Amino acid sequence: MLTDPAFYLVSVPAVLLYGIAKGGFGGAVAVLSVPLMALVMSPTQAAAVLLPILVVMDAFVVRTYWGQFDRQALKLLLPGALVGIGIGYLAADVMNDDYMRILIGVLSLVFGVQQLTGLQSRSAAQHNAGAAGFFGTLAGFTSFSIHAGGPPFTLYLLPKKLKPLLYAGTAGIFFAVVNVIKLVPYSMLGQFSQENLVCALVLVPLAPVGVRIGHYLVKISDPVFYYKVISFFLMIVGVKLLWEGVAGL
Repeated sequence: MLTDPAFYLVSVPAVLLYGIAKGGFGGAVAVLSVPLMALVMSPTQAAAVLLPILVVMDAFVVRTYWGQFDRQALKLLLPGALVGIGIGYLAADVMNDDYMRILIGVLSLVFGVQQLTGLQSRSAAQHNAGAAGFFGTLAGFTSFSIHAGGPPFTLYLLPKKLKPLLYAGTAGIFFAVVNVIKLVPYSMLGQFSQENLVCALVLVPLAPVGVRIGHYLVKISDPVFYYKVISFFLMIVGVKLLWEGVAGL
């Protein structure tokens, strides 16, 4: 695979795209990375190759945004995420990814439209343990299965209208914890073959480049524009996931 130009043609932009999203700019669009890499390998292998790279990205993100995060959001979301990862591991042999894509796709599309049109509920702007538990679990589950934890996380945190740097820092720490924990069940499922690890090693130098680009874009963005970009990408990802889920059934 490493001698195939097609591997680099899709994997390099996929990793950079994920890094920019990790850096805090348009986080939901990171969902596009696995499908891009799936053009030259199976989706399962693509997810396994990406995970070690994501952990490296997370280290740069946490360092970049350290001290800038919403403590209450993390306190409410992370327990559910751990439950979601556990469910994903236990259901690894039986779960249907297409149904999950449809669910996340519908939620993302509807929520993105609400955000762009200003029709979201005012109550969603406040932290809520029940909503955080639901979206945290969904984020953990979809992150484990298809690296698509971004949309559920965004669905919960976006209405809070945090400052862009605070939002990006919260997302960075949340997914740093989630991805480190995912290493254990991925290893138990035999996902880290020698080929996958070598592919990850070749691509990992791109991790800090993407993160720095994303961080720069967050710093120079007007908050109103920043959240419109996130909402727009949330809609695009919603349409994509919905299309893939329906096509796969």
